[in-house]
Amino acid sequence: MKIAIIGYGKMGVAIEKIAIERGHEVVLKINLDNMHEFTIENLKKCDVAIEFTEPTSVIENIYKCFEANLPVVVGTTGWYNKFDEIKSTCLTTNNTLLHATNYSLGVNLFFELNKKLAQLMNNYSNYNVMMEEIHHTEKKDAPSGTAITLAEGIIENLERKNKWVNNQTFEENELSIISKRINDVPGTHEICYQSAEDDITITHTAYNRNGFALGAVIGAEYIHNKKGIFTMKEVLFSLPNPSEGRAM
Repeated sequence: MKIAIIGYGKMGVAIEKIAIERGHEVVLKINLDNMHEFTIENLKKCDVAIEFTEPTSVIENIYKCFEANLPVVVGTTGWYNKFDEIKSTCLTTNNTLLHATNYSLGVNLFFELNKKLAQLMNNYSNYNVMMEEIHHTEKKDAPSGTAITLAEGIIENLERKNKWVNNQTFEENELSIISKRINDVPGTHEICYQSAEDDITITHTAYNRNGFALGAVIGAEYIHNKKGIFTMKEVLFSLPNPSEGRAM
């Protein structure tokens, strides 16, 4: 495939490396220094775009990809208040969007594990649940999109929780998310069920950006030649060996 990377920063560099390793070609790399190259004409030379920028620019970037009829993988978070609008435009213009709060294959497996654990804990009201998430200091949003997805998975499956808050809480119906920002931490998410007798904790720790980059490239491979709205859950459970290299 010919790939456009919109947001060629640290993540963009990692995506480029993995895309080339998997047999693809990165033909367009956009950052603040070459915005004049971010044109419909240049986007039309690509097979798919991978977007990792900021909440303030992501909506405009998505629409530009739609205008070029270019499938787009969106890795930016903090824009989901506009999701219904984007979804409607995508479907009415016959375009393609893959959205996820996290593209790591491990994190997406962690999402499913989180839901299953919440289901199991639903009948054990003596356990309270809380979450902690740690990211690098450059991350703009708090809590992280990944933490919000995890919180939603808990709330959907644990009847005693119906909302999350981004601070410590002692309200029975509230799920506490503690957000920390530390230099050079790619991302850690920990969910802990605590009782007077013991704790049950599940944790996902990212060692570097490569897992996120690999998932984004695999997602781009998945939506190539498809139309509609897709998520990483569909990617994860539709490919027999998603971590294997593949050129298209």
